[in-house]
Amino acid sequence: MRTVDLSPLYRSFIGFDHLASLMDAAARTDKQPSFPPYNIELLEQDRYQITMAVAGFVEEELTIESENNTLKVVGQKADKADERERKFIHQGIAERNFERKFQLGDHVKVLGASLEHGLLKIDLQREIPEALKPRKIEINSGNLLESK
Repeated sequence: MRTVDLSPLYRSFIGFDHLASLMDAAARTDKQPSFPPYNIELLEQDRYQITMAVAGFVEEELTIESENNTLKVVGQKADKADERERKFIHQGIAERNFERKFQLGDHVKVLGASLEHGLLKIDLQREIPEALKPRKIEINSGNLLESK
């Protein structure tokens, strides 16, 4: 297993202790399967959309969960007795179960999801709290300790 020394980054970045765990998660060797295919689109500043091709799935077979900056999409096909009797000459449409996880950035919220024409669309938005937005710091000409 490869290890990376992140100590030079910690000299410049204050409070990014979780950076190492994010990099470890990204470098894990247990890569996710490529099914189902998906797109991640930037709609406008701080608005994103994930589009997943989930042909053959209905709303009841899909679950979307958001917890601890992780978005999890699960597709679980219902067992149908008549499906077992079908004999395919060629089966190119994958109707297998899947689980796909996305790591969300801080303050990214899931706004909603829709399923249309075999495409699952998940809308996301980054909502930065007022306390975390940049603010201007005034410079006083006197010593702060003397004014108290």
